[in-house]
Amino acid sequence: MPVVVRDKDGRAIGNLRQEDFQLFDKGKPQTITKFSIQKSSAGESLVTATAQVQSQTQPTANPPVLPERYVAYLFDDVHLTISELLQARQAMNRHLDTALDPTARAAIFLTSGRMLTEFTDDREKLHKAVNSIQPWTSGPDPQQDCPPMTYYIADLLANKYLYLDYSNEQLSAMINAGQVDKLLLAELGTIPGCGQEIAGSVNMQTHQPDPNIDLIIQTKATARRVLAYGDRENSFALGAIEDVVRRISVMGGSRTIVLVSSGFIMTRDHYSHEYAALDRAIRANVTVNTIDIRGLFTTIPGGDASTRGIGNTGELAMANMTAAKQQQDVLAEIADGTGGTFFHNDNGLKEGLDEIAARPEYVYVLGYSPQDLKTDGSYHTLKVTVKNASNTALQFRRGYWAPKHATDPAEEAREDIREAVFSREESQDIPLDLQTEFFKPTETAAELTVVAHLDLKNLKFRKVDDRNNDTLTVVSGLFDSNGNFVNGIQKVVELHLRDKTLAAMQNTRVTMNQTFNVGPGRYVVRVVVRDAEGKTMSARNRGVEIP
Repeated sequence: MPVVVRDKDGRAIGNLRQEDFQLFDKGKPQTITKFSIQKSSAGESLVTATAQVQSQTQPTANPPVLPERYVAYLFDDVHLTISELLQARQAMNRHLDTALDPTARAAIFLTSGRMLTEFTDDREKLHKAVNSIQPWTSGPDPQQDCPPMTYYIADLLANKYLYLDYSNEQLSAMINAGQVDKLLLAELGTIPGCGQEIAGSVNMQTHQPDPNIDLIIQTKATARRVLAYGDRENSFALGAIEDVVRRISVMGGSRTIVLVSSGFIMTRDHYSHEYAALDRAIRANVTVNTIDIRGLFTTIPGGDASTRGIGNTGELAMANMTAAKQQQDVLAEIADGTGGTFFHNDNGLKEGLDEIAARPEYVYVLGYSPQDLKTDGSYHTLKVTVKNASNTALQFRRGYWAPKHATDPAEEAREDIREAVFSREESQDIPLDLQTEFFKPTETAAELTVVAHLDLKNLKFRKVDDRNNDTLTVVSGLFDSNGNFVNGIQKVVELHLRDKTLAAMQNTRVTMNQTFNVGPGRYVVRVVVRDAEGKTMSARNRGVEIP
């Protein structure tokens, strides 16, 4: 789990050691078994491959830079209003002018399900994508209904106060006897103000309607429509988070989603969908940062110019203020659940985007194996503290969901390799040397050869009879200059060595070659090696430019 430690001025601290940290899982202290510090940089050029064209070497003048950081901007076009979207565009365009360093790649996604641009460092493409975003709707505007009703109020009337479970006659009798909540009376009181001709009347001073069934039928029908409309929009937003997590999880390096939204209301029916989205992000090591694009805002008691009808005072005004707070709560939950940052109540939207899209200068990566982990799917709260540290703030993931079934060793190995291939972190548990070269038979085609030299002396062999057994899985992944996966090759090497052969190989290296057919361009090669017996792994990166 990644951890960021900041001082009182908000600067990331980078001089802590493993023994400075304490980690708790469900309140129980855990032993930190892996520890590393990741330091962001402006990017270093990698060594280029040896170019062999007609048996002559041609050096590359500008070696490629390895992408280290990926940011997926997810605009909530489902919930953003026109005015909010205008603010978001302006802030985002200013942010993009200065945000991307040579190691960063960005993409633009929408909660309505579209991707406007793939991961790229082309600012012109990103600006064009941002300027093309429009508010999206999956149905009629509930504010044009009668009575005008928000999703939050519809949920209160239909699900919490159970009014929709009563018959019209029962509700009429309850209203006449003064046995219903004031919120329903207030909502009924807005019907004459929205120009709807309905039999019956409502006393606008007392908000006490005549026990008229027509009023009740109208309100119940509106609540059902608004609920269906809002449920659909929430499903779009939560589904989009899952989709973007799935898309960015195959990118190497640091992975961050920036959700640009004004927030939304979630009913209890959506909690499982939210948990599924957060669980996918946690398992993919994706951080979701959120920004409330409303900035510093207040709820106008009488409603603004976009509010139709009357009666937006009293109970309705209180409900609207509660709804505005709950919209923020959802954004806070999403960020907090993945170890992200929630930027809100601040009109410096460009600065907010700068803050949550940037990678901290120092990130500590802590690894541990949970003690007595039960496969019951339960939620585990996490806590990290720093010893003898005052005036510091820690940013880390707040929990995870335990698996619901035992992990298959073969599946665990595949997942370890997949995560390593789509990472950018290098490791040398197994000594690994990597070289690349290419041959161009034509101007538009090349054969790129990846040469891996392995040292076997650190492997843990399993002795069976007179043989020393182990299995090596070697995967070479090819990525373009923006970090998009191009191709991959896997080889499995079964080792069954006699003692004499193993002793002889302790002082030699095993060489494996893998070849890709590619066109001109800049690429990043990543080689991952995992041994089955010791479960150790190595990973190396190398940049290649083919003219």
